[in-house]
Amino acid sequence: MKRLIKNGTVVEATGRRVADVLIEDGKICAVGQGLSADGITEVIDATGRYVLPGGIDVHTHFNIDVGIARSCDDFFSGTRAAACGGTTTIVDHMGFGPAGCSLHHQLEVYHQSAAGKAVVDYSFHGVIQHVDEAILDEMASMVTEQGISSFKFYLTYGHKLNDADALRAMARLRTVSALAAVHPENDAAIVFRREQLVAAGQTTPMDHARSRPLECEAEAIASMINLAHLAGDAPLYIVHLSNGLGLDYTRLARGAGRAVWVETCPQYLLLDELNYLREDGLKFILSPPLRPHTELDKLWVGLADGSIDTVATDHCTFPYHQRQEMAQGDFTRCPNGLPGVENRMALLFSEGVMKGRITLERFVELTSTLPAKLFGLWPRKGHFGVGADADIVIFDPSRRYTVRHCDLHDNADYSPYEGMQCQGMPVTTLSRGEIVAHEGQFTGHAGAGKFLHRQPFDHELLRQHRSFVPA
Repeated sequence: MKRLIKNGTVVEATGRRVADVLIEDGKICAVGQGLSADGITEVIDATGRYVLPGGIDVHTHFNIDVGIARSCDDFFSGTRAAACGGTTTIVDHMGFGPAGCSLHHQLEVYHQSAAGKAVVDYSFHGVIQHVDEAILDEMASMVTEQGISSFKFYLTYGHKLNDADALRAMARLRTVSALAAVHPENDAAIVFRREQLVAAGQTTPMDHARSRPLECEAEAIASMINLAHLAGDAPLYIVHLSNGLGLDYTRLARGAGRAVWVETCPQYLLLDELNYLREDGLKFILSPPLRPHTELDKLWVGLADGSIDTVATDHCTFPYHQRQEMAQGDFTRCPNGLPGVENRMALLFSEGVMKGRITLERFVELTSTLPAKLFGLWPRKGHFGVGADADIVIFDPSRRYTVRHCDLHDNADYSPYEGMQCQGMPVTTLSRGEIVAHEGQFTGHAGAGKFLHRQPFDHELLRQHRSFVPA
């Protein structure tokens, strides 16, 4: 089917222009002024609206089993919510498998979980839960044969890697052209502080934040930066950065020419630790935890000056009623994670673009273009080049609305952003040319999303991008 988006302001990371976008067979086939439609072309009038590349959320956890609970959003409900929020591609972080399992084991599990359910296109990050020669040898085939070009490991939780194994993993990932993504928190410090708090009977939601102070995160970031350098300057991606001290460490590394990339999330830009004092503070349990309000501004500065590269969500949903039943007044028994995949684009547009904190071009770079380049999806995703997938979100900057969970499309029973006022709304989402959401209503169908075989990490492409400074 052919579609023509007329009279909108087409925005990419490199600039904007009033133009039409012609779509045929799910691809962008022309961008320019005065494009005409034949009798079989559906015309979408985008006058007064922004036409943007579809959002790419490179940090979700759909259908994840965390040992004590399974998230309530599977690959249908999670990608449905993503589509309704203007996100047309997700890259999901796979959960841990049985002790000693191969890299391919979890990949097969997740293929089965997503097949026939995903609404929009998707891929997975590999998960490294132990390191031996067999795991190291698997990495090459995961990249070249399976299209998995990024791998995550954790410095805390049950399958954490020690420094020696993290170093070995990053060294091998560098040789197979894959990106190392790390959850950076110092496990020993967290265990020490948590044991102290529990022994003193301090197990409230605020004690969750006290058990994982920002220094635990920042120290682990600095450690991984140094180990990545020792691993031959392996490219390193810091997930869900929540504080300014850790950001300063990444700035120092980048100033020295290191290949360090940084992700943050809307919750660390918009929510602070005072939420743990609320009666429903369990709703905000996640790791790293929410930080003091002073940290929010530091992250906004990082978005504006280019020190932060992507905004993802870490969407990992456990209903509030389940949290209450499991915790029983003890934060250590509460599963970690927040919903947010549907709100990412609108919140960052409203709080960032409309409030003058970032430019519209920078918004596109953070939510689509740079995620595509970092994670092997460029040039298929993240821009309006001829031949690219017609993944598009149309934003109405004049639309005002209030976030209410009853209007959302995930399987949670709450939103951490409930009651927030937004200006600017994604009104139409197209995935490979098909309208999957319109005016807050889901119009897609399960199984329409395709698995994306991602390309190896491209050092030169990222080097060229880093030299680009948005207008």
